[in-house]
Amino acid sequence: MKIRTLFSVIVAIASLSVASAKSVVDIAVGSPDHTTLVAAVKAAGLVETLSGTGPFTVFAPTNAAFAKLPAGTVENLLKPENKAQLIAVLTYHVVPAKVMAADVKTGSAPTVNGKAVNLVASMGKVTVNGANVVAADLSADNGVVHVIDTVILP
Repeated sequence: MKIRTLFSVIVAIASLSVASAKSVVDIAVGSPDHTTLVAAVKAAGLVETLSGTGPFTVFAPTNAAFAKLPAGTVENLLKPENKAQLIAVLTYHVVPAKVMAADVKTGSAPTVNGKAVNLVASMGKVTVNGANVVAADLSADNGVVHVIDTVILP
């Protein structure tokens, strides 16, 4: 009887650790404030990449951030013929390293896009190209997500 109980406990622990594994994509998918970002990542074909090993730091614009773009911009970017442009915009929001908010230093950081973003850390706040980090350090198994209030463009 003791062996069966021990085995049950081991199985339960193993299933918990598998269930708790989350990628930066899973964090966005689980957020009702990031449905536009999730739709864009899917349209760009980046789900598998951003679910990979990483590490990634994703500056994730909210739905409200996308809504601040000129009318029709999001719809245009989601068209299949604009996939390359969509990928360029989305990968500009990704730094190929795991950077927690407390570790951000003012200066430039390379993005997966190939262009650098300008980070400013001041008085406990972080901005990226002027976009405010409104929620920081959403930790994932393959990196970290920082929520931003503006879409940054390359």
